[in-house]
Amino acid sequence: MDLQTLLNIGLGLASSVTGWFARELWSAVKELKTDLAKLREDLPKEYVVKDDYREDIRELKKMIEKIFDKLDNKSDRV
Repeated sequence: MDLQTLLNIGLGLASSVTGWFARELWSAVKELKTDLAKLREDLPKEYVVKDDYREDIRELKKMIEKIFDKLDNKSDRV
């Protein structure tokens, strides 16, 4: 075999491996994009936004404070 044939075989193999790797990366990126889109749809259904949670806790604390105030103001308390 001469040098040109070896060079052609080497470059052909390198190109094949590079093409396969690029195709795998492309399919992985496409899969990640679909997973991210699904996550964007499902995330608000399963988890609470931090601001909403804080507002709900604030309301609960106010309600508990009112209950404690009423208990403190009871006249028949021992």
